[in-house]
Amino acid sequence: MQDSFVHKGKRKILVEYLREKIGISDENVLKAMNEVPRHLFLESVFEDFAYEDRAFPIAANQTISHPSTVAEQTELLEVQEKEKILEIGTGCGYQTAVLVTMNAFVYTVERQKDLHDFAQKKLREMHLRPKFQSFGDGFAGLPTFAPFDKILVTCGAEILPVELLKQLKIGGKMVIPMGKTDEQILYRFTKISEKEFEKEEFGAYKFVPMLQDRNK
Repeated sequence: MQDSFVHKGKRKILVEYLREKIGISDENVLKAMNEVPRHLFLESVFEDFAYEDRAFPIAANQTISHPSTVAEQTELLEVQEKEKILEIGTGCGYQTAVLVTMNAFVYTVERQKDLHDFAQKKLREMHLRPKFQSFGDGFAGLPTFAPFDKILVTCGAEILPVELLKQLKIGGKMVIPMGKTDEQILYRFTKISEKEFEKEEFGAYKFVPMLQDRNK
């Protein structure tokens, strides 16, 4: 698949929808989502619908999130250039691509081998380079590279993964959906001190569940 003028036109329409209907106001988020060709991360059968605000199935019984969800999570993260960001759940690599396009230093973990391999190949083809891409257990994070300025969890956790909070720097933020598998609440944690966190709530969403260990 190529990135045609038609695709670019559809992206502009999507970005206006995110700005006007969803209320995304971070122009850096909107600019990145206008640049990243979402259709390249999907199977060709979904190409015509790639810029609708819909989730689609990808490998390993996972999904690529609604563009509005990607935009909202990214905006809540308050991404600044050259920040170290840990992403839990690479998936097909679309969210990773948005963060890299925002000039963040992205460290990303995926537990599904098929998805890890797909995202690695796709991002390489698009000349988008995360700092580190790992096939591993998202619950464990990447302590070798900690502390991180921001952490983004793209799958729903039933309980708070405390190990990830330990890997945040003081003043850092983690955006994570938490709750049972049918519906989660999106939260943002800001690390005030080693043992003190501010917790904010941003409404109900549906994410695939966060699972432990790796799955070959």
